Amino acid sequence: MTDHRETTTAPLYDVAIIGSGPAGYTAAIYAARANLRTLVLQGEQSGGQLMITSDVENYPGFEEAIMGPDLMEQFEKQARRFGAVMVPRTVARIDFSQRPFRLWVGTSEDAPLYQARTVIVATGASAKWLGLPSETRLQGRGVSGCATCDGFFFKGKSLAVAGGGDTAMEEALFLTRYASEITLIHRRDQFRASKIMQERVRQHPKISIRYHTTVEEVLGDQSVEGLLVRDTRTGQTERLAVQGFFVAIGHEPNTGVFRGHLDMDAPGYLLTHEHTMTNVPGVFAAGDVVDHRYRQAVTAAGDGCRAAIDAERWLEEQGDVAAPEEHDPAMWGARASHSGATSA
Repeated sequence: MTDHRETTTAPLYDVAIIGSGPAGYTAAIYAARANLRTLVLQGEQSGGQLMITSDVENYPGFEEAIMGPDLMEQFEKQARRFGAVMVPRTVARIDFSQRPFRLWVGTSEDAPLYQARTVIVATGASAKWLGLPSETRLQGRGVSGCATCDGFFFKGKSLAVAGGGDTAMEEALFLTRYASEITLIHRRDQFRASKIMQERVRQHPKISIRYHTTVEEVLGDQSVEGLLVRDTRTGQTERLAVQGFFVAIGHEPNTGVFRGHLDMDAPGYLLTHEHTMTNVPGVFAAGDVVDHRYRQAVTAAGDGCRAAIDAERWLEEQGDVAAPEEHDPAMWGARASHSGATSA
């Protein structure tokens, strides 16, 4: 079953992890600590969604809040400590047709190539945004894409939620635990959400609904002070006084490069068939790339742990474990140095 088709100039790893959020880094910690030669293809922007999150208060082990980027830095340092090799490049092409699997970080003919006996996909999902410059500028300062993550910081505040699906309904209902009032903004005249969720929103005394409304601008310099909204029927604009704005128009899994290679559902989330394994034996998936329900750092980290253990056990079942002399981190770190990889 094992096809050692190693390309002489390409580094070969036991595990290649694509992605560097909580799932990817946790997988790296577990894999490297299990003495597997571990590569993390971090992408140009490492750290995942937590890199645009300010205070994280719900990750276990931190009595005081920790900044999202600081938490991700600690994840990365821990993975490096056990010898994981980090490459800050994005995977552009893959070949999962034979083993070892091949991964290219670039589209040119001479793009760096890596090989791996197993692969863990942890590329996550990106929140969809409205695309407003003011929205981007105030992310983490009153603009959020996750009520569960940030709702606690808005006790007694007036908030707005944009969206019309079940996600928007869930976000608005969750925020009623903290906010004094919530305005649910939707550009159409009816919601896409399930009937039961719509009914719960309509009946809640803290929630008011604005149909036929779009957000034109998020107001404020250092924090959210309001929204400029427009009536889509009349074109009239007005200022809505709120201190927080939650965008709940969905998430998009980062799985484009895997289309045609791995099974996925209609929105693009990867499907697993045996624990964390995908339809391709030896390729596993973890975190928000498979999870469209919870989307929390702690659940993603748990997935990363599961995927790494699954990969390790699968390699053992295949009898495909590197020889002892190949487990010297200095050796396999050096093999990747041609493309900017770094090890502990």
